[in-house]
Amino acid sequence: MNDTQKKLFDLAVKAQKNSHSPYSQARIGAAILMADGSVHAGCNVENASYGGTVCAERVAIFKAVSEGAQKQISEVLVVSTADKPWPPCGFCRQVIAEFATEKTLIHTANNKGTIKTFTFPEIFPEAFTPKHLA
Repeated sequence: MNDTQKKLFDLAVKAQKNSHSPYSQARIGAAILMADGSVHAGCNVENASYGGTVCAERVAIFKAVSEGAQKQISEVLVVSTADKPWPPCGFCRQVIAEFATEKTLIHTANNKGTIKTFTFPEIFPEAFTPKHLA
């Protein structure tokens, strides 16, 4: 891991500890680096009405936006307790698409530090973005 990935990993693991995941038992943490250099982290928050569940990636993005960060994502790191790192779900990929560029990096990791990196277009080709509405 490079220094940026390590910083994001550490913040994601810290956020992961706050996960509210009584139904899936899947503890997820995420950290994002915005273009302005700010970093924001979040964890998954499950709800008995499954549709009310919010993934860690979206929590981190919503925090960044609500805290006034520049609205462009440079990197996302998602950490799961699974042996094989989990990628963002489709819903999260769509929310990331709102703030991503072709250069946005998506890192998936597990708690052991196994990491795999993708560019956003690799993980979500042909994404529907704000450009489609212009």
